[in-house]
Amino acid sequence: MAAMKISRRSLFRGAAAMGALSLGTNSAAPAFSRQPETAMALASDERFWAQIAKDFDISPDIINLENGYWGLMARPVLEDYIVHTRAVNRNNSFYARREYNKDAAAVLTRTAAALGADEGEIAITRGATEALQALIGGYDKLKPGDAVMYADLDYYSMKSAMDWTAKRHGCDVVRLEIPQPVSYDQLIEFYTEALAANPRVRLLLLTHISHRTGLMIPVKAITKAARAMGVDVIVDAAHSFGQVDIKIEDLGADFIGFNLHKWIGAPIGTGAMYIRKTRLEDIAPNLASDSSEKHRLSGRIHTGTSNFAAILTLPAAFDYHERIGRQNKQARLRYLRNLWVEAVSDLEMLEILTPNDERLHGGITSFRLRGKTSVDDNKAIAERLVQEFGIFTTHRDGVAKGACVRVTPAIYNSADDCHRLAMALRKITT
Repeated sequence: MAAMKISRRSLFRGAAAMGALSLGTNSAAPAFSRQPETAMALASDERFWAQIAKDFDISPDIINLENGYWGLMARPVLEDYIVHTRAVNRNNSFYARREYNKDAAAVLTRTAAALGADEGEIAITRGATEALQALIGGYDKLKPGDAVMYADLDYYSMKSAMDWTAKRHGCDVVRLEIPQPVSYDQLIEFYTEALAANPRVRLLLLTHISHRTGLMIPVKAITKAARAMGVDVIVDAAHSFGQVDIKIEDLGADFIGFNLHKWIGAPIGTGAMYIRKTRLEDIAPNLASDSSEKHRLSGRIHTGTSNFAAILTLPAAFDYHERIGRQNKQARLRYLRNLWVEAVSDLEMLEILTPNDERLHGGITSFRLRGKTSVDDNKAIAERLVQEFGIFTTHRDGVAKGACVRVTPAIYNSADDCHRLAMALRKITT
């Protein structure tokens, strides 16, 4: 009996009816016919963005202004994900053991290019949380008597990871409260002075865009100042990539964690970890990694069995993101933010927690009512927005000056959505 020869073509023949399992292409990508002179001109073109919105399966029952949790996949990305899910499920371990590593390598190459990194500086993770836990927990240059530093606007689990790392190495913890309000130059001065006042600090956590208020801090300038003082910086960029037009060089840090399922619109459970190639040895290998992985970046993360289909869908998500245009997305999100913020700027009862300086925000901005600083107060405001106005937001706590309500538009939201929020806030404050 002749030996059966199984090729890649035959492996996925059963999935032909739903499309080939192809990497880096997306035949369903939208055809955008209008290209204005500037991203700012496009940002206010409601007809253009209404066409984009048609690519998203949006619930008609609510105005969703809480898109910071995770981002909807556009329909072309979702369809690609379904194709990969079916094909991987059908071909199971035969594909996983014989073909997946080659395909995953192609995805890694595409992800590194999208982030502006070398291939050997990126690992795919299940999200920014996993990446940052590996970076913080693996940071291997602390010694007893050193200190670590973070601020109130940093993510709660990352602060816990910094506490754990400090305790493990016998270090102190310096906790900061970012001023409010604050300017671009004041933020640089605030961190520079805090580092100068705490010379034992050797590790600093910086959150590029806060999930609490939306404040975007000047990470590159602060990292440069920290490096001059002998302080390493780990950057939480969970909300950065895709919300604002950045690449790794714009952050300037050696260690960064990214999400891909928020503003890039990839399937849930995808992110990336960056370690500058010259700094790999300063992050210890994961405790589950074997000796063969000791000198590779992949040895710093150990996810186990991954969602193969989610990872294989990353090129489709990048395709869609790039078809719209990175600067176009950034401009649209800022435009939507500015619509509602400017419309309520005269309300004395309302505190807007993100400055209007575009160097300090993307699309996310939080607010609170003066005197309403408790978690219960802000839960009640978010609930009232849902029940009375059909607008979904979320409360955030952990801000030094009190809890708040976060507003997070997405590219499928309309100008009318933001105007409706502004009208609702007027009624709430009168």
